[in-house]
Amino acid sequence: MDQSERPKVAYYCMEFGVAAELPVYSGGLGILAGDVMKSAGDLRLPVTGIGLFWDEGYCRQHVRPDGQVEDRYVRTARDALEPLEVQFAVTVAGREVACRAYRLRRHVRSTLYFIEPAAEADRWITRRLYGGGHEDRIAQELLLGVGGVRLLRALGVEPDVYHFNEGHAVFAGLELLRERRAGGHSLADALAWVRERVVFTTHTPVLAGNEAHAIDLLTRMSADLGCSTDELTAIGGSPFNMTVAGLRLSRRANAVAQLHGETARSMWREVEAAAPIIAVTNGVHVGTWQDPRVRAAVVADKSPERRRADLWRAHQQMKRELIAVIAERTGAQMSADRLLVGFARRAATYKRADLVLTDEARLSALLERGLQLVFAGKAHPADTDGKAVVARIHEAARRFPGQIAYLENYDIELGALLTRGCDVWLNNPRRPKEASGTSGMKAAMNGVLNLSVLDGWWPEGCRHGETGWVIGDSANGTVNLTAAEIDAIDARDRDSLYRVLGDEVLPRYQGDREAWIAMMEHSVAMASWRFSSDRMVEDYFERLYSPG
Repeated sequence: MDQSERPKVAYYCMEFGVAAELPVYSGGLGILAGDVMKSAGDLRLPVTGIGLFWDEGYCRQHVRPDGQVEDRYVRTARDALEPLEVQFAVTVAGREVACRAYRLRRHVRSTLYFIEPAAEADRWITRRLYGGGHEDRIAQELLLGVGGVRLLRALGVEPDVYHFNEGHAVFAGLELLRERRAGGHSLADALAWVRERVVFTTHTPVLAGNEAHAIDLLTRMSADLGCSTDELTAIGGSPFNMTVAGLRLSRRANAVAQLHGETARSMWREVEAAAPIIAVTNGVHVGTWQDPRVRAAVVADKSPERRRADLWRAHQQMKRELIAVIAERTGAQMSADRLLVGFARRAATYKRADLVLTDEARLSALLERGLQLVFAGKAHPADTDGKAVVARIHEAARRFPGQIAYLENYDIELGALLTRGCDVWLNNPRRPKEASGTSGMKAAMNGVLNLSVLDGWWPEGCRHGETGWVIGDSANGTVNLTAAEIDAIDARDRDSLYRVLGDEVLPRYQGDREAWIAMMEHSVAMASWRFSSDRMVEDYFERLYSPG
């Protein structure tokens, strides 16, 4: 597609992770959105980002000596924001909420806008990311969706495509529908017009994780939606499911990995008049996540021997940097000569961060053979089960000092250190609940070898023994299973994890350095384009945004 023919895209997301100084993101969804905006800017593609400015952002987490997890909040710095001279408003709970907007001045070359209420009295809406109950969430989504469309109108921007990254932005589709009907068009004609312009990305492969709101609460919260109760029900069901509405308001939708595409099509197969769901596998921003020393090491004009020597030297430098941070933050003294396995993600129970810790005898045997483990990750403030996982990891680090460490307050900077400095990146979700899992891509493009269940992106990137290793049974799935069946799968996956670590990973690291470095080189080559956000954004334009 010729550059001049590229459609102008408005990209909506509840969170954008572009830099640690702006903690207006919680995890993978926001990091993905930030990487989309970075690649769009690098490639000079016409993408405008629309998000909310969170006054206290997402929580920081601290583990007390007794193992209890505490949430802490700080005000988000505004140094990187440029105020815009525009005015617009959104009706929330019968009150007209005047809004203001900012443009991000650094970190991305593309245009990224943040919206917040202008008056302090209304700032409860954007106080904390994912804070509060249903009323708070609806208010936030009204500002993002309805407010995002009105911001573009105030700026005189008319996108060709509206891209909703997850269901939080769906009210933008209802605002487009309201505008069209106000111009005298019928509901059917207005829906057809909206669907020509909207595309939708679905992420959560768990039905219960797809947000839904009671219809009567929606109508009480806003007169701006412009739809009757029956019309809202026809679009999103009752209760109003944001994913269902996103699918019905879109001409095309995408899942975020090939396996996730299969899962999503099965999940939503009974949603009538829904957009077809294609798969566009996620990617990460190479300039942000791949260390320059790795890029310098693998340039093509070197001999194979020189490339591998330089790659290993760069890796050891990054590993020592991570080990120094571990020592500074925790006091744990780890060795650069021993295998270091990392696990860092949102502390949701299905990700099973503590799976490797659950058979202490087998774990102790691996630690005695030279295994080291470092963990990081936050639990949602309301997720008591996730916080219990963090507490168990913290207790394991206390029992095995110098061999297991837990790093608090996982963020972009720590994520970069971990995905560069570990030797192996561990991923063991309950399949198929991991939609994509981009941290493994970041690790791979730095020569950190993945050890993972065949979930998310890993079935596309794994060549066992060449780019990493597979654990678990690819036939396993946890949809509609009993608790006993899930326990059996956990036991089989745990056994596979210990076996592959003990029989394949440790022996290769300790006994065949050349083969290990060759795997690192294969991993970097596999990930650096195929799982980059540049490739992903190009796919968006070719497969998602293109007409027809």
